[in-house]
This record gives sequence, C-alpha cells and structure tokens, in this order.
Amino acid sequence: MAFIECKNAAFGYEGKAVAEQLNFKVEEGNYLCVVGENGSGKSTLMKGILGLISPMEGELILSDGLKKNEIGYLPQQTDIQKNFPASVYEVVVSGRLNRLGNRIFFGRKDRQEAYEKMKIMGIYELRNRSYQELSGGQRQRVLLARALCATQKVLLLDEPVTGLDPATTKEMYRCIRDLNRKHGIAVIMISHDIGTAVREATHILQLAERQIFFGTTQGYKRSKVGRAWMEEDRND
Repeated sequence: MAFIECKNAAFGYEGKAVAEQLNFKVEEGNYLCVVGENGSGKSTLMKGILGLISPMEGELILSDGLKKNEIGYLPQQTDIQKNFPASVYEVVVSGRLNRLGNRIFFGRKDRQEAYEKMKIMGIYELRNRSYQELSGGQRQRVLLARALCATQKVLLLDEPVTGLDPATTKEMYRCIRDLNRKHGIAVIMISHDIGTAVREATHILQLAERQIFFGTTQGYKRSKVGRAWMEEDRND
C-alpha cells in the first residue's frame, strides 16, 4: 500500500492551479525525485504533501498508517536557520514537537529518539555545540536528524544540498541513500540536479506546471522527456 498517492490532483492558490494532472504514488522503500524548472510546481506540490494547502481538484491520500505530522521535512537552508540560537540537541529534539500532544515538556522517549537520530547522522558528539558554530554540512546533518525525529516512514527533502561544496554534497547524498536503503525510509527529494536524480532515485516525477512523467528511473532514462532532459543537463 502506498504511503502517499495523488489521484488527478491539482494544487494552487486563489483558484489558479500551479501543479495539476498529478497521478503518482510513494510506497515503502521508494526514493522519488521531483524535478522541473523553476516555477514548474515543485514547491507547491511540496506544500500539498505537507498538508499546508489542500487539493483544488482530485485527491492526495495518506495511507498505510501515515499521518500528516509523521512526514519528516528538511527545508532549504536560510540565513535565519543558520543563526538559530540553540544547541544541536535542542534543534534535533524539536523534531518531536508534533508528537507532544497535550504534554508541555519532552519526555524520555523524545530524548532517546533525538540521541538515536544524532547517532545515525554521526553528530552525537556535537550534541552540546551551538548550532550557529557548525559548518554548512554539519547543519544539514542536524536538520536531517531533526526531520528523522518526526518520522519512521517518509522524508521530504527540499533541495538538501543547496550551498554545499562538492565533497559535502557527495556525503549528504550518501546519508540520504543510507536512510533509504538501510533504514527503509521512503524519500521524496525536490531537486534541480537531474544527474543526481537518475543516479540516486528509484522513481522520477517531472513537472512543468503539470505532470509530464512519473515512473521508475530506468523508465525515465528510456523516455523521450527523460532523454531530452539528460541531454540538456550534459550540455549545460
């Protein structure tokens, strides 16, 4: 059963569709890359998946026990995030906020989850460091650990390597790959990097204000739209 399924869905604002004719699903173990030009509807779809906006048409269905507050989200880095005045532990454990319910304080399970996710991301030894003092790659690992605290099923990553140097970018992609393959977490990654998409992902969703491809990566490589995009990417 799919964690997330779009059926003839359209998302937009003030009555105008930005991403439409969406028919795709994300199942356990999938690694889906959402690609397309700026303005193609990627960010709008992301907001739909997070439940920040509702479909204008069709349906977006969460199933197999997945709830809206159980999708781990890693946003693009911003200057505000870089200057967040907190320790690494405090940033990571804040990923449990949606699990507090009527509780005011984090409990033992919340703390244990934060420690576990920091260990998975290789940042446990940084737990008492100020988030502001970290390198860009370390900050992304912290935010990824935070996102993991919110989920055991699905991660939504918005351009997770923006602003990182090539070596750190390679390491970040390795971390994401391990979370998908070793820990069984389904990944949805928004990316402009078509080369990485076809190398890392199991499935590709390409948008141009509507869905123009959804399927396996191998199918994308054979498709007319996939061949055209990969050729354009090689020529850039």
